Amino acid sequence: MRQPLIAGNWKMNGSRDSIKTLLDGLKAGIDEVKTAEVAVCAPYVYLADVQSQLSGTPIAWGGQNLSTEEKGAFTGEISASMLLDFGCKFVIVGHSERRSLYGEDDALVARKYAVARTAGLIPILCVGETLEEREKGIMEEVVARQLNAVIDLEGVTALNDGVIAYEPVWAIGTGKTASPEQAQEAHAFIRKLIAEKDASVADKVRIQYGGSMNAGNAAELLAMADIDGGLIGGASLKAEDFLAICKAAG
Repeated sequence: MRQPLIAGNWKMNGSRDSIKTLLDGLKAGIDEVKTAEVAVCAPYVYLADVQSQLSGTPIAWGGQNLSTEEKGAFTGEISASMLLDFGCKFVIVGHSERRSLYGEDDALVARKYAVARTAGLIPILCVGETLEEREKGIMEEVVARQLNAVIDLEGVTALNDGVIAYEPVWAIGTGKTASPEQAQEAHAFIRKLIAEKDASVADKVRIQYGGSMNAGNAAELLAMADIDGGLIGGASLKAEDFLAICKAAG
């Protein structure tokens, strides 16, 4: 039985005051979450605040990106060891915004996945297609390419140490959401692709949905057989909405 993971991705949002309010709200309601593992991925500059507020609670935390380098002359970068210094359990790698806005290709994302897992972080590997790619009917080709970059570099068993987040790029921040059936189709394809290489890994790996999941549609999406949680953007910035999604994962 795969435990659902609901992870908030705050992106470049928040202030010290707003984050305190958000985390106070999450801590007040977390005891009502019975089944899901819960985490928040915060901007780097707030990780100390997050660590201070969440230490001793059931809520884990993580970073939104990391460098492939351990240390050195890489101005503006953050290493895996730095994330671990602040108690991070998770780190997002290959988010569609990193791929599209900052030019991160499949090879770089695979290296980041490898660095994260080697350091002891749990990488949340994002894969997914754009609207253009979906309309061309090449969703499977795109997702397979992105996933195989990690498998080719690390071997399929490396997926035992991570989480996969399927994010239809056309459904992020647009208000559009893949139907539960569309989401399940993509998740089932990912699991089948992995199963062809190692059935035990496919059975174990958690595959989150990362396309505008919210309090209103979470229960229906999370009821699908191969959807094991959510990577939540906008809805993770409001404690009430985020907690509602976490409860729906039961």
